[in-house]
Amino acid sequence: MRFPSVPRPRSLAGQLFGMQAVLIAVVVAGYALFTYVSDRHQAEEAATRQATAVARSVADSPSVRAAIHTANPTAELQPYALQVMRDTEVDFITIMTPDGIRWTHPDRTQIGKHYLGHIEAAQQGHTYSETYKGTLGASVRTVTPVEEKGRVIGLVSAGIKVEAISQRVQEQVTALLGVAAGALLLGALGTYVINARLRRHTHGMNAAELSHMHDYHQAALHAVREGLLMLDGQYRVALINDGGRELLGVAAEQDVIGRSVAELGLPAPLTGALLASEPRVDEVHLTADRVLVVNTSPVSGGERRGTVATLRDVTELQSLMGELDSERGFTQALRSQAHEAANRLHTVVSLIELGRAEEAVDFATAELELAQALTDQVVAAVAEPVLAALLLGKTAQANERGVELVVSDESRLDDGLLPESLSARDLVTILGNLIDNAVDAAQGTVRARVTVTAYAEDAELVMRVTDTGAGVDPGHAELVFQRGFSTKPAGPGGRGLGLALVRQAVTRLGGTLTVAEAPEGGAVFEVRLPLRASVTEGGAG
Repeated sequence: MRFPSVPRPRSLAGQLFGMQAVLIAVVVAGYALFTYVSDRHQAEEAATRQATAVARSVADSPSVRAAIHTANPTAELQPYALQVMRDTEVDFITIMTPDGIRWTHPDRTQIGKHYLGHIEAAQQGHTYSETYKGTLGASVRTVTPVEEKGRVIGLVSAGIKVEAISQRVQEQVTALLGVAAGALLLGALGTYVINARLRRHTHGMNAAELSHMHDYHQAALHAVREGLLMLDGQYRVALINDGGRELLGVAAEQDVIGRSVAELGLPAPLTGALLASEPRVDEVHLTADRVLVVNTSPVSGGERRGTVATLRDVTELQSLMGELDSERGFTQALRSQAHEAANRLHTVVSLIELGRAEEAVDFATAELELAQALTDQVVAAVAEPVLAALLLGKTAQANERGVELVVSDESRLDDGLLPESLSARDLVTILGNLIDNAVDAAQGTVRARVTVTAYAEDAELVMRVTDTGAGVDPGHAELVFQRGFSTKPAGPGGRGLGLALVRQAVTRLGGTLTVAEAPEGGAVFEVRLPLRASVTEGGAG
């Protein structure tokens, strides 16, 4: 069973077209009506003036006065009146006695009969105009006296039929309507063209559909946690959702719409990515306390109209990836250590089989004492379990890469010294990335070594990592902390993010990060993080 389809509401463009067409028609019709009434009134006034002028001219003619004194005035006045009618384009000229008896008339049968109309004012010597229905129909007429020596000796009436006046007005109105119809057609055509373009832009949707779409889009934009930033062709903020404000650190009450993205106070690399004309795909950028993945795409339609940028927070993911990388390193180190342990175990077994038990015991004891000494050295210097575990793991990793990692004698961190504000994850991020960077720099050098120093001093946690690498160019002292900067070729996962993450964590914790040249060459990175005085004193006692 088919249900009758409900007619779809007209599109916004169609409604506008209909409204404009009706508006143009009403304006044109109103103007035509006003013109008709106005022109008719003006035509009647013009006809009255014309009739008055003709009547006065005839009344002032000496030949008319002379003919009135003849025995048969009609014989001379009738041809004269007909001639003047043809010359002046009036419908009738009637010359009559002071009592209103006609001497002339267009219809000769009416001569000698009484004039139809008012002549009282003319009999008193005044000119009088009126619209009256006579023998020829309704007409605009004027009656004026023929005077001689102050005495009225006759009357002259000239008139134009109302039908003729209406005909003139109709011709004018017809021409006006033709022009109005052309204007209406031209206006309708222009309106149709404009609204056709509007239909393309609105995809044929009506006002209700556009309103619903706007509501849905607003709800979707503010519901998603990912950040969305839209820039116009001049790189000004056109739209930013709640997620974008949170990720970029823009306060909810701060009005940024219409402002340039360069005025938002974002880090220079992130601002550069947003201002770039080419699209960016999955670029990692750092703000004061977040790691963001940025994607940009230009909006174009024949010309650049703006840019759409999406922002995804991967701060936690990046931290977990760092921990995963550390775990991978630990696993590789353990695998290598297991291989070495297997070799040593085979050596011990072989010595026993050869009957040299004492030498086997000495060999095994020496290896155990070496491993225990390393553990004791690290734990004695850094009793903080997280940092101690990190240093032991990094030591094994460094050995695998031919780099010696040592903990300096200055190091001293007791367990329980660090406050809760310094999370283990932040410490692993800071110290782990500094050590990885130092091992990368020292690898392949003569007597490759990385020295780690960690201690508390004046309510501060000091962590210092020194390497025997090539060092840092003083001109690059600031650039090394920016995302993407590296002196080594990029690997599969990219380079130049570790030190940027270190700076981000140090800044968030209110500390300082510096780089300088080491006394024996290489670079020394130093981090100072504030500690609470009460906790420091308790740890020292």
